[in-house]
Amino acid sequence: MKRMQKGFTLIELMIVIAIIGILAAVAIPQYSNYTSRARAAGAVSELSAYRTAIAVCAQDFAGVIIGNCDAFGANGVPNANAITKNLTSVATIAAGGTVTVNSGATSAAGAALTIILTPAAIVAGDSVMRWNNTGTSCDGGTRGLKAGQGDC
Repeated sequence: MKRMQKGFTLIELMIVIAIIGILAAVAIPQYSNYTSRARAAGAVSELSAYRTAIAVCAQDFAGVIIGNCDAFGANGVPNANAITKNLTSVATIAAGGTVTVNSGATSAAGAALTIILTPAAIVAGDSVMRWNNTGTSCDGGTRGLKAGQGDC
């Protein structure tokens, strides 16, 4: 009576391991890009309170004295942000309402991507304050924000 062998041969196991290695080589960089883009979007979301507060402050001062809207805890601007996974530094607010912060998103080299939100010129009759993001987080969606997202 013949005995049937059960199990896998060494070559079959090596092929499976090679396939898993190829999939991991593609998946790990894509996952890193995905988490970096998610942190950039989260950082912009966490900064929305400052954008709203500065817009309301500018409206209160008739859009002329926006310099009154550059201090934490004054004229409706919230206190400084806490450090989170999405915001890795405390935001600064410069004269004119420009908000600058380092995000949790990183470049391929590992450097933190910055978000620099600058209020655009207020147009008479416009009910919304427009913002421009000129930071390094606007990298076309590679590891940061795509054009049209987060004021890029």
